Amino acid sequence: MSAGPRALRLGALNGDDIGHEIVPASVQVAQAAADRAGLQIDWTQVPIGAAALESHGHTMPNGTLDTLDALDGWILGPIGHRDYPKVPEAINPHPILRKHFDLFANVRPTRSYPDIGCLFDDIDLVIVRENNEGFQPDRNVVAGSGEFRPTEDVTISVRVITVEGCRKVVRAALDLARSRNKRLTLVHKNTVFKLGCGMFVDTAYEVARDYPDVTVDECIVDTFAMRLLRDPWAFDTVVTTNMFGDILTDEAAGMVGGLGMAPGLCIGRGAKAMAQATHGSAPDIAGQGIANPYAMIESTRMLLDHLGRAHELPQAVAAADLLRQGIDAALADPACRTGDINGTGNTATMVEGILRGIAAAA
Repeated sequence: MSAGPRALRLGALNGDDIGHEIVPASVQVAQAAADRAGLQIDWTQVPIGAAALESHGHTMPNGTLDTLDALDGWILGPIGHRDYPKVPEAINPHPILRKHFDLFANVRPTRSYPDIGCLFDDIDLVIVRENNEGFQPDRNVVAGSGEFRPTEDVTISVRVITVEGCRKVVRAALDLARSRNKRLTLVHKNTVFKLGCGMFVDTAYEVARDYPDVTVDECIVDTFAMRLLRDPWAFDTVVTTNMFGDILTDEAAGMVGGLGMAPGLCIGRGAKAMAQATHGSAPDIAGQGIANPYAMIESTRMLLDHLGRAHELPQAVAAADLLRQGIDAALADPACRTGDINGTGNTATMVEGILRGIAAAA
């Protein structure tokens, strides 16, 4: 008798504040879709963030990276590191996770749904943000920081752009564009950053030679920010450097209902991936049961789909499709939706609506 399909090994890292509500919700609906699709998931709960500091003495306890290394992927809840105490044991974990596992591409889709308060209808675009270089000082050098203050009156921030970093993220974006509508837009500012953005653009066109079926164009970042609000349908797949991507994806989320509608998936060259919603930990609403779980749940759906294709597990792809149908059903019902997206429901009603949608689709 041949063995059945292998199980997916997934981690659940709640993070902080509303993460303790939306990550368990994501696990619940993902497991329901997996059960319907015949997919086995072995879950591992991994402590991280403020709760881990209290229970283990560190926001990222010893052995965390080894635990994650044995998994196919994981769900990372929002991290409220700005409120951590100023002690060496209270670090921001997610840059370390991205760097350690070389999750260099942050895939952030923007999609509009009817009646939830979107500025425009029929938006469907994806911004691929470089994850591990750029201006972000916590990930652009091997040791120390890329931001420093040589005197009391001077602060210097270093931006790091490498050919290899550009190649990796552009290739990931081209692969994604090829699977969508075969259009890729490079967003940059080479009119000012002639060397940094110039390297990004030159390298992108070099890599694009391997993708003759994908049409590649480019747009200056400030022009793109304006055009995104005036004509979002002009763009399909977009790739840009770290800081630009961080800002532009929040702008894009604002067009389709806010950060509660902003999912993300961190990927690299291997099959390993990390589901991480774009928004923060929202301590002001934590524990009230009103947090919009869409971004975290959609990030989890993206994780299932990505791992299913990477590991040739059609059951995982099927589970992701069931989850998508469940999400669509819940968002179509105002009684299920949370208040930030023109609903009268809460976190629990969103989950219940998604579960009903999965059952109906199956």
